[in-house]
Amino acid sequence: MNNFVTEILTAKTGRTHIFSTGQAGFIIKSSSGQIVGVDLYLSDCVERLEGHAGFKRLLPKIFSPSEIEFDAVICTHAHFDHFDFDSVPKFLANGRTQLFCSEGCKTLTEKLMLNYHEEQIHYVKPGDVATVEDFQIKFVNCDHGAAAPDAVGVVLNVDGKIIYEAGDTRLRTDRANEIPDNPDVLIAPINGAFGNMNESECVTLSELLRPKITIPCHYGMFASHHGDVGKFFDLMTEKNLPFLIMRQGERYTLPEKILNGV
Repeated sequence: MNNFVTEILTAKTGRTHIFSTGQAGFIIKSSSGQIVGVDLYLSDCVERLEGHAGFKRLLPKIFSPSEIEFDAVICTHAHFDHFDFDSVPKFLANGRTQLFCSEGCKTLTEKLMLNYHEEQIHYVKPGDVATVEDFQIKFVNCDHGAAAPDAVGVVLNVDGKIIYEAGDTRLRTDRANEIPDNPDVLIAPINGAFGNMNESECVTLSELLRPKITIPCHYGMFASHHGDVGKFFDLMTEKNLPFLIMRQGERYTLPEKILNGV
């Protein structure tokens, strides 16, 4: 068992933790120990299946999908860095993990011949809501363009906290009313390519939603995806907005709720 997996499994109970796995992948662990993964890219299937030098994996493979038994795994759309073609069957192999994926992922689950896991697989669209252990999960609209018109964003309500992972999306200020005001965490792309927000657009979204903290994602994994985390740092600092730039393998423990003004 590697150090990252050990840290996830032994993270202090009674607190809510977020772990970065690189690209757009995050693991959320609830205060009682339930674990949900979102858009985990753990293999090198993008380079192999897309056949493009710009999709060579630049960050290390941080853990094996069989090392953690997730309560749920979410794939926001069918691109291979979000629906990891190599890892999804291993997530489901325990017979318990629930997979929530956009409707466009059905073609991929059929290619993988996962029909014998059909009770574990749920195809979702904006407006759908699911409950898995400590997590209430709401799927919301995003705009990832014609290549993934079914893509969804995710609002996780866990331990009384709201974590909004925008998914791969352009900036759509007209849809901000779908997201709860002042979420505890906003996670959003900054790469500005392939139908995603750029650094300044992510800052605009942060200004609009006023999360307690903004975590940028979708940079550093592939050369062709771009994303300037230094520019994001400067823009957020200039506007005095709270943010956290997470390295792959880093943990963020959400602050405890303040009760009765104490």
